Amino acid sequence: MVSVHSDTPADARRAPWPGVALKILVAGGFGVGKTTLVGAVSEIRPLRTEEVLSERGRPVDDTAGVEAKRTTTVAMDFGRIDLRPGLALYLFGTPGQDRFWFVWDELAQGALGAVVLADTRRLADCFPSVDFFERRGIPFLVAVNCFEGTETYAPDDVRAALDLDPGVPVLLCDARRREDGKELLIRLVEHVAGMPGTAAP
Repeated sequence: MVSVHSDTPADARRAPWPGVALKILVAGGFGVGKTTLVGAVSEIRPLRTEEVLSERGRPVDDTAGVEAKRTTTVAMDFGRIDLRPGLALYLFGTPGQDRFWFVWDELAQGALGAVVLADTRRLADCFPSVDFFERRGIPFLVAVNCFEGTETYAPDDVRAALDLDPGVPVLLCDARRREDGKELLIRLVEHVAGMPGTAAP
């Protein structure tokens, strides 16, 4: 919970939920753009735990389709954005490789919801994230990161390929664009707020 100080704008102090901080996860496969999205949206300098890909890890890190990738997140990314006065989102980007999935359970504690980033060149890579959040009952949306030079698919086609429930939002985005990232987060909060038994943040 974020405290409200005396120098906080008056409209924030009058907000129905003063000083509310919500935890959002950004998940998805290796090289899908999680670090990029957190960095593009965050209003603070993001915390990153990236390491250079090593020759030792090459046999276990599938870089097909992302051959230019040179670093990987080994713990988490962290950023923050204020959606409106008195409402902040804390963003936690999860590591993408299988061997770091033990971190996910810890990161997921207390999460309001998640953005699952997908790359249509490696769509199967986001199945573990979808399964993780479905099994734990954590609301999520799927955001297709539209990389340059790749074919664009309609959201309904992606929904069918991932066998998602009709109520799960599927959006197209460019993870490098701040406005796209903000729209994803707003849509996620709206999605969570519209679920039965959920109070609006």
